[in-house]
Amino acid sequence: MEGNIVDPNVSVEFEVFGKVQGCAFTKYCKELCEQLSLTGWVKNTKKGTIAGKLQGSKSKVEQMVYWLSNTGSPGCKIERCELANWQMLARPDFPNFSIRF
Repeated sequence: MEGNIVDPNVSVEFEVFGKVQGCAFTKYCKELCEQLSLTGWVKNTKKGTIAGKLQGSKSKVEQMVYWLSNTGSPGCKIERCELANWQMLARPDFPNFSIRF
């Protein structure tokens, strides 16, 4: 019997490099985060990358990190995704997931 395995809440910052602007990356990112019940934000940076913060259950954050690192929006070309500041969370800091400008 496995018992009750808790999926802890985590937070991580990300930056996606490559051809990731001009291909609705932030829109797809927001939609997927909402489907996964993740909170946080995403934005286009001045240097041509996509940056943001994900918060939610560890397994869903890991699914999103996989998408950010390997899949992305149609037409994008991801070179790499850098992650920073992994933290455990008692509860998310954000009420929802938003696109920042």
